[in-house]
Amino acid sequence: MKATGIVRRIDDLGRVVVPKEIRRTLRIREGDPLEIFTDRQGEIILKKYSPIGELSQFAGQYAESLSQTTGNLVCITDRDHVVAVAGNGKKEFDGKPLSKQMEGIIENREDFVANKDDASFVKITLDDSGEQCSQAVATIICQGDAIGAVVISDKNEKRPMGDTEHKLAITAAGFLGRQMEQ
Repeated sequence: MKATGIVRRIDDLGRVVVPKEIRRTLRIREGDPLEIFTDRQGEIILKKYSPIGELSQFAGQYAESLSQTTGNLVCITDRDHVVAVAGNGKKEFDGKPLSKQMEGIIENREDFVANKDDASFVKITLDDSGEQCSQAVATIICQGDAIGAVVISDKNEKRPMGDTEHKLAITAAGFLGRQMEQ
């Protein structure tokens, strides 16, 4: 654990303010859920809560199955990071933070298919090398909240994404959203 040197007092309602610099660095926005952990030494640890992260093993299996069926790279994300990935190029995306454009797509609940030359084509992660040539994106909705996305992408320029991949992404997003509601 890293000390920040910042000290805050608990107010009469039991609240503590997380400094703006820390929220910005950790990409914590107003309304984001935080999970609270304690340990035997009396430490209280706040961690960004990722609902889709609870399904990471299941999401990984789903991504693997979808990748094997389509032959494409499949990423399943929460609002901030890639939580599951399968297919060719897996190491480039696994656990990486999302790009601002991808975060905006989730926030705006967008579903689309795009090729590299399209204006709607986005980088998936912050350090995405840009090797992918086409993508189908669907937002995961759980109890009315956008909690992540399913992205099917391919490096092959000669195999653009189509209606089938778009429907597969929407189906996967719908299924994962329903799993979260149970």
